[in-house]
Amino acid sequence: MDKIKIGVVTASDRASGGVYEDISGKAIMDTMKEYLKNPFEIVYRCVPDEQEEIENALKELCDKEECALVVTTGGTGPAPRDVTPEATEAVCEKLLPGFGERMRAVSLQYVPTAILSRQTAGIRGKSLIINLPGKPKSIRECLDAVFEAVPYCIDLIGGPYIQTDEKVIKAFRPKKEDKK
Repeated sequence: MDKIKIGVVTASDRASGGVYEDISGKAIMDTMKEYLKNPFEIVYRCVPDEQEEIENALKELCDKEECALVVTTGGTGPAPRDVTPEATEAVCEKLLPGFGERMRAVSLQYVPTAILSRQTAGIRGKSLIINLPGKPKSIRECLDAVFEAVPYCIDLIGGPYIQTDEKVIKAFRPKKEDKK
């Protein structure tokens, strides 16, 4: 099994400034450890809520680091400094709005304010970028809601073959039809 790279970007003025520990980025890393059977390396960035800095981190993780998956946390709400979806949209060739729709639908089961979340997903080259909310509990709920589709999406864009621990989360891949 080839080692894959997973990018984790935390968009937070306070975490990037050292005001508090980045528990959201850690929650993503811990979830990946549970989900993935592949050996993997986390490439981590913690940046302020500045669109240009978020864009630069996403470009670096996709283009230079060649991460198959880049997961962001923070900056998805309606506040003026919440610009992660705008940064994601600016760097992606294709958007995958179904990810955001599914995550909001699941989050609405827990909190009515989920409708305020603007997370999205998209493709840059051979990388899938997914925006997540900033709370660790919400991160896990959202990843549980969409991750079954992530390995197949990465297959379709030419990324590495990702295997999951099926006791934790099962990757969905359509069965190949017999060719006659």
